[in-house]
Amino acid sequence: MKTSAGFIRAQLNRRMLLNATAAGIAAGGKVFGQQSAPSQQTSRVKGPLVWLDLDQKELDDAYTQSAYAPNQRQITNRYAANSDLTRQRIGPPRRFAYGPTPIEGLDVYPTTRRTNAPILVYVHGGAWRNGLAKDYAFPAEVFTRAGAHYVALDFINVDDAGGSLEPMADQVRRAVAWVYRNAASFGGDSNRLYLAGHSSGAHLAGVVLVTDWQKEFKLPPDVVKAALCCSGIYDLKPVRLSVRSSYVKFTDESEQALSPQRHLAKIACPVTLAFGTLETPEFQRQTRDFASALKAAGRPEQLLVGDGYNHFEIMETLGNPYGLLGRAALELMNLAPV
Repeated sequence: MKTSAGFIRAQLNRRMLLNATAAGIAAGGKVFGQQSAPSQQTSRVKGPLVWLDLDQKELDDAYTQSAYAPNQRQITNRYAANSDLTRQRIGPPRRFAYGPTPIEGLDVYPTTRRTNAPILVYVHGGAWRNGLAKDYAFPAEVFTRAGAHYVALDFINVDDAGGSLEPMADQVRRAVAWVYRNAASFGGDSNRLYLAGHSSGAHLAGVVLVTDWQKEFKLPPDVVKAALCCSGIYDLKPVRLSVRSSYVKFTDESEQALSPQRHLAKIACPVTLAFGTLETPEFQRQTRDFASALKAAGRPEQLLVGDGYNHFEIMETLGNPYGLLGRAALELMNLAPV
């Protein structure tokens, strides 16, 4: 039987490719799709230690998500695309203003499953610089189907705030207070208000948890009944030493006031914390240390570890009722996946 020259060339090319791949593996080289950690990509001399066992470059990389998540743009684009699809399925949100400036608004995705329903307030991330509520609608359907309202907040970014984190913290706190006071206007139960946040949004959610609600807002101390904080920052000291100080104007006062881990006595509700195993070493450490501090202080806490998720991938699990974050949030609210 004759064999064509083209077939023979194809078989030779295939064998050469397999041999090259095997050689690369044997030599410790990268195979298609593999991504080395930043420290493995190039050899360099380690500089003076700046924080724990990290030199300046390592610390800067540890607070620069793209250094450990090269698919950052792909995933955040997917947030926006899936949010558009969610609105097509469940309808547009009701938009409310919680303050006088244009950015001080929030999107309510209401449930039709019950009246006087519980509420999940979500605080988005974006390194304190980016993000809009409309791009974080994709988890809404999980909660509206389970019988809860989903609320996504808009708030100022640090660049527009002149480098200060205080206006962001103030707006997020006022937004939560508005939801509590106005829950009945959209069929919500103010006594079942829950909080979730991711990345810098988890930091801001942590700041909300240490709010003195009675003193600052004349509200009950237990405004928030439970919280889910994923991949966040809970002590600002190492962040102040990192590249983020190039756009955040940290002060001793803001570092102290806006580090939730330093105000554990003010936390009045159970807190579930989560991170992914492919996150930067500092985002993993921040979460573990906050969980340990909560436990040592006698505060109800739970630590979840997402195996194989990077900083942006783990956030997508909030949009799955059986995903790591989606299931955890529903459990906090005593709701079942639908």
